[in-house]
Amino acid sequence: MLLNFIWLILGFIILIYGANKLVDGGAALAFRLNIPNIVIGLTVVAFGTSTPELVVNLFSSAEKQSELALGNVLGSNIFNILGILGITALISPIAVKKATTWVEVPLALLAAFLILIMFGDNHWPTPTPYFISRTEGIVLLCFFVLFIAYTLMLAKKGEAEEIKIKNYTIGKSLFWILIGLVGLIIGGRLLVKGAVQIAESLGISQRIIAITIVSIGTSLPELATSLVAARKKNVDMAIGNVVGSNIFNTFLILGVSALISPIHMSMANLPDIGMNLLSALLLFVFIFTGRGRQIERWEGSIFLFLYISYIIWLILG
Repeated sequence: MLLNFIWLILGFIILIYGANKLVDGGAALAFRLNIPNIVIGLTVVAFGTSTPELVVNLFSSAEKQSELALGNVLGSNIFNILGILGITALISPIAVKKATTWVEVPLALLAAFLILIMFGDNHWPTPTPYFISRTEGIVLLCFFVLFIAYTLMLAKKGEAEEIKIKNYTIGKSLFWILIGLVGLIIGGRLLVKGAVQIAESLGISQRIIAITIVSIGTSLPELATSLVAARKKNVDMAIGNVVGSNIFNTFLILGVSALISPIHMSMANLPDIGMNLLSALLLFVFIFTGRGRQIERWEGSIFLFLYISYIIWLILG
């Protein structure tokens, strides 16, 4: 059992390190190749923060571990809103930009609603096993393409965030890209192996391990980014970071996962799907309560209370 926890923790460390180095090397290489900063931010950096979830799901799907793949996406989405935004709002109220309010947050809400639809559409009118098919995976990927097109449109208007790029040579950039990829592969493999074996040893479902330990671990880049943004009083970045991550998780990562292998589900997944939808809905509602378009401290405390209560319910249930 102890060895399995060591594999899990080691996997997290290597995975996050690999993701950071892949972003640093990829961004530096793109800059050396005269690719504009905005494009780098929308591709290398944006994709880079989601690589931990993506790599875990690639391994999970390849090994047909549907509970781990779905639980990682749902758990990460729930933690992003209730956990990360909850903590960030307690530090400082979160201002929300107009584009985030009317496009990105509704898109994240749509993503959560689509998972619920895909959960039940194969079960009606003739009852069949619950699953997200390869065709539905393609649908999710199409939504992701639309999101990227929208983001590129914002970039042309100059509304994308500026990013810091390491001053690496091309050789050093390629070296860190290679290190990052190796780290992602090794870390992801160790994490999935540790999570599966812990679940088997404790006699609990992979779903619970995925929604608690795995999803929090793979969301560490988003948590770190949001906490730094809050500390620097740049909290509008925090919500864009979290909402963007949720859109990536559902449309890209779940889409790719379903494309590799259909994601089988059961009624046990319904509370997680419901909490994923509730958290996205509350985020949209909370933007319009209180003063202006922002998430207040008391709303952040509600987010945190809901998250802690849900995790306790999962563990004790």
